[in-house]
Amino acid sequence: MFPAFFGLLDFAGPVEILAQRILWTLVVVLVLLLAAGRLRELGAIDGRTWRLAAVAAAAISINWGTYVYGVTSGHVVECALGYFINPLVTVLFAVVLFRERLVWPQWVALGLGGAAVVVLTVDYGKPPVIALVLACSFATYGLVKKVIRLDPMRSVAAEGVVSAPFALAVIIALGVRGDAEFGHGAGHTALMVATGPVTLIPLLLFAFAASRVPLSTMGILQYLTPALQLAWGVLVGHEPMPASRWIGFGLIWTALAVFTADAVHRSRRLARRDALG
Repeated sequence: MFPAFFGLLDFAGPVEILAQRILWTLVVVLVLLLAAGRLRELGAIDGRTWRLAAVAAAAISINWGTYVYGVTSGHVVECALGYFINPLVTVLFAVVLFRERLVWPQWVALGLGGAAVVVLTVDYGKPPVIALVLACSFATYGLVKKVIRLDPMRSVAAEGVVSAPFALAVIIALGVRGDAEFGHGAGHTALMVATGPVTLIPLLLFAFAASRVPLSTMGILQYLTPALQLAWGVLVGHEPMPASRWIGFGLIWTALAVFTADAVHRSRRLARRDALG
């Protein structure tokens, strides 16, 4: 689980963790491409795709950095909230940016999600900024990934190539100032290096499963990660969960239940229509 792993990295600052995560994720994916004899495929990527990869890289870097900050600063519950509301933010983006028309269950889900944000804003005494940044950045990343015509490994590699110069600049600057934790002990160094495979393996497994698991199942499974994060934050991190916060999460879960039920219903209806053909 990410909260458990990144909680071990609290000896370093979020900026250094993010830079190391970007760098080692790139190293791992380049090694995999080299082993598969596919490294030269990066040279065939056109300019438009590189520009899209840059947007995706910016979005996922914001997401990763915010998540690392949230976990290492004791806001695991708010991080979980961000990934719970991400599907609703994605739908909102589709309406605003692509003028997609929603059916009434989707409007109900969005309304409940908006009400939940209001309740949680009152509960926290401020907007749940970490959750909103996580949801918006990951929704942006998802939208860009839909139009990038690259397989998962090349896509992640392209994003890493774009981000790597900035990550290296941060790592070098921290080293020059004497603020870097990387290299200060075998344990610290090993944990930093491990951010690469820890990040990449779930991404590749998700991409592998997405083409083989029914959409309705994937829609339900996407809530497993934030549910486990919430449990970790409450049961292990002992983060406070007053009644008002449970109400806010309850509204989110109701919204997601409506949203998922509608998605499953429409998926099955389309499958029956295709079968009748």
